[in-house]
Amino acid sequence: MKLRGKQKRFLRSQAHSMRPLIQIGKDGLSENWLENVQAAIEKRELLKVSILQNSMVEEDEVVEFIEKNSSIQVVQKIGHILVLYKKASDKDNRRLSTEVEAI
Repeated sequence: MKLRGKQKRFLRSQAHSMRPLIQIGKDGLSENWLENVQAAIEKRELLKVSILQNSMVEEDEVVEFIEKNSSIQVVQKIGHILVLYKKASDKDNRRLSTEVEAI
């Protein structure tokens, strides 16, 4: 599902008070890192990722890697922080997706 502007705005407002849960460090991007992100986002639907100063990858590379290798959508990119969203496959974990679909 492609997110519309209002849906992205709602998700950004929900993520505003969140702290980054996952970081990208000097090891960079890998399949193992992406699996950890997918496991975390399956439980939460909305997630913040921080790209550390010592990371060898740029923000645009991370966005491309995530969107190319998964169904996770990048909602926002500000500085070294990314906000990611994916609808949970387990109905018990769907809190935000029902509100997002109603918008």
